[in-house]
Amino acid sequence: MSPAEGGPTPLTEEEERRARAVLSSDLGNVIAERGWVRFPAYSPEERRRLMAVAQRLSAHWGQQVFIEAEDQCAMRLYLAGYGSQYSAHPLVP
Repeated sequence: MSPAEGGPTPLTEEEERRARAVLSSDLGNVIAERGWVRFPAYSPEERRRLMAVAQRLSAHWGQQVFIEAEDQCAMRLYLAGYGSQYSAHPLVP
């Protein structure tokens, strides 16, 4: 749905940059602590944003941060050894 059809208005370039920075910090802290995080992603834009966060964390840490869709509403970001077998845990705020 486009903004003209009542859908969400896309973020400006600056808003997108800030959103990715905050997500990188918040999700990165959780991943550093326990090795994985699950986060809601309802739209293609939100999924692309989380993919960019995984790439950013990978570059920052010098180790791969993997990302996968758990279902239609959530993505999992994780380090090696913390993959799909841990998907029974609740969402992290």
